[in-house]
Amino acid sequence: MAVWERVTIDVDGVACEAQAPVIISASRATDIPAFYTEWLLHRIGQGFVKWVNPFSSRPVHVSFEKARLFVFWTKNPRPLLAHLAFFDRRRLNYYFQFTLNDYEAEGLEPGVPPLAERIATFIELSERIGQEKVIWRCDPLLLTDRITVDTLLARIGKIGDRLQGHTSRLVFSFADIKGYDKVRRNLQQSGVHAREFGEADMRTLAAGLAELNKKWGFALGTCAERVDLAGCGIEHNRCVDDRLIARVFSHDRELMAFVRPGPVQGELFGDSGDPYSRLKDKGQRPACGCILSKDIGEYNTCPHLCAYCYANANKASALSNFERHRTAPFGATIRGEQA
Repeated sequence: MAVWERVTIDVDGVACEAQAPVIISASRATDIPAFYTEWLLHRIGQGFVKWVNPFSSRPVHVSFEKARLFVFWTKNPRPLLAHLAFFDRRRLNYYFQFTLNDYEAEGLEPGVPPLAERIATFIELSERIGQEKVIWRCDPLLLTDRITVDTLLARIGKIGDRLQGHTSRLVFSFADIKGYDKVRRNLQQSGVHAREFGEADMRTLAAGLAELNKKWGFALGTCAERVDLAGCGIEHNRCVDDRLIARVFSHDRELMAFVRPGPVQGELFGDSGDPYSRLKDKGQRPACGCILSKDIGEYNTCPHLCAYCYANANKASALSNFERHRTAPFGATIRGEQA
């Protein structure tokens, strides 16, 4: 796990130690832009959040004092669009991992806006902040008794035609059902008959995607997948990406010092002389290419209620925790707990 710099914060008149990360993920665990934008803005103003470790249940204070970049993971950034100036005024950098799937016919993503609205939001966001800062995610790709590889390619093709010129990168992953009990349970409870991708399925989809991409020209990457698809021009992606960060945010000296550190940076980076090997987030899955960031979201809090969700144990817990948030929308944690 990352050993972030520690700072002292004031919590209701009491001095407390807090982590002070440089890069914030908001969030792999829940959709903060869609449901918790006002909470995030308030907490940035307060200077910190309280995050609860999902494995140990230990609460940790996370300070925004050193934060230079927010990576937003979302299926609906519309609520955040009106507040981008908040980040601009504070010279806080950001980019978006925007998941845009078409599972409307099957109802697999009941809490997201209609596809046409999401595409319009994607285009609006891209035109405002630039196509390099809005990454299109097809995540996860799911095979069911109604969805085949050809179905997925046809739907991806229609979305890609609309997004051409509005993003530079397409990232995808294959649904991992056997590896996640929560995914398997949520699919079963939603009555979805899904199956794993075999390697032949993966390669067929990759070849079809490469063919579609001849007209788009996107950079293609897989998210945390072991399969090698380099023959189709598809790389192993880094979603929290030091290369993208160095290219797009080169003006930020503090951020550049983090992603392009010198030969010695102490225990945060280890002993290797390679910047990427030092920065790689070893707290993620082995095939994940991301560099270090601090996630401030919490599991079991996302009301999108996607049938394939790995972040919610079940729909009831997600909705219950969202209601807790609504009773205390500016608490130190997403669930409304105090500092």
